[in-house]
Amino acid sequence: MPKNINLGRRNILAGGAALGAGLATPAISRAQATPIKIGQIDSTTGNFAVLGQSQIKGAAMAAKELNAKGGILGRPVQILVEDDAGSPATGLDKAGRLVSQDNVDFFIGTVSSAVSLSLSQFAQAHGKIFMCSGGHVDKLTGKACNWATFRVCSTTWMLTDGDSKILVDKFGKKWYFLTTDYAFGHSEQTDYTKQVTDMGGTIVGGALVPVGTSDFSSYLIQAKAAAPDVLCLLLAGDDQINAMKQITQFGINQSVAVGGALFELEQIAALPEAARYGVWTFEWYWNQPGVPHVADFVKRYSTLYGGLYPSQRSWFGYASVHALALGCEKAGSADSVKVAKALEGLTLPPEVALQPGAPVFRPEDHQLLLGMFPGQVNQTGTYPNLMNIFDYVPGASIAQPVGETGCTLTYPS
Repeated sequence: MPKNINLGRRNILAGGAALGAGLATPAISRAQATPIKIGQIDSTTGNFAVLGQSQIKGAAMAAKELNAKGGILGRPVQILVEDDAGSPATGLDKAGRLVSQDNVDFFIGTVSSAVSLSLSQFAQAHGKIFMCSGGHVDKLTGKACNWATFRVCSTTWMLTDGDSKILVDKFGKKWYFLTTDYAFGHSEQTDYTKQVTDMGGTIVGGALVPVGTSDFSSYLIQAKAAAPDVLCLLLAGDDQINAMKQITQFGINQSVAVGGALFELEQIAALPEAARYGVWTFEWYWNQPGVPHVADFVKRYSTLYGGLYPSQRSWFGYASVHALALGCEKAGSADSVKVAKALEGLTLPPEVALQPGAPVFRPEDHQLLLGMFPGQVNQTGTYPNLMNIFDYVPGASIAQPVGETGCTLTYPS
């Protein structure tokens, strides 16, 4: 079972001490090549820590591989990790240090959508590409989009559309929301509400839950009294773990279907068997028989990290670094404007995409059209066999049309 690790400032440096021996290859002369520096703003403490740590591992693995093959444009890749603790203010402070003290070339990371939105504006103002690894709020590549921001993970619309019909058809049309009270949860609830009501469903109630809530009893009493067919959890990080445990203690899952847009391997693994259930949308899964390169990726990751299996967060970090590398190589430059233009319309190759489809960065809004894996928790499974996948849904089939996102991109003159 995966365990948390404490990753502070600079504790993971691709090319530095944490992964040093594996990165010191003859392919790069470090005395002659100036590193390409990637500032990774992610949660290593707080509510989203276990998810941020997986993104960091995936990014470090990608940098290790790139450096073994000569880096990016013949320059070593260095990742400088900063902890945002799930706070936009903290994330911006750390981003400022990475620019002023370290002169980073690009940014990646974030789990909290609130941090993602703040870092997106900061990156644009400082002329640096921000490859958002894990913040899902729609408007990041919608109304709040900008030329500097690209996103590897899905939008909340893609997440909710990945399983809304399955939940309605399987369990019913009366829904109750338990929603984390920040940008991510609000966006999910808005999207699910439209999708469910368009299918003839009814929202019978809901509650907004502050980030960091440990006691869900009052919310669950209200939810049970509403007698929904579906209790839709729109939570994240440790909040979701705590809610699932208490739903089980209240016995609500015995009479009401529980599910939602996002549940992750790290969270499922942290739960006791009795609290593992529900139908969810997964954005990536390690067990994809017959899909090229996936098994090899899983083996390499597990070897590097002592038997851990990669989660979707691991893949987000891995794909973020490789996407930047692909953009730089295509542009022949590490200049952010040139790289951004090179990334528009770029399709991830199979060894990076690691899924049945060929996800592309949509030129009009910089959203990666990755596929979704709707499925259910494998309650009696043992790590890492904790999910039963129903299907693969291509991202292009469920992404909002460009004309509905509200995104307008303008490049610096």
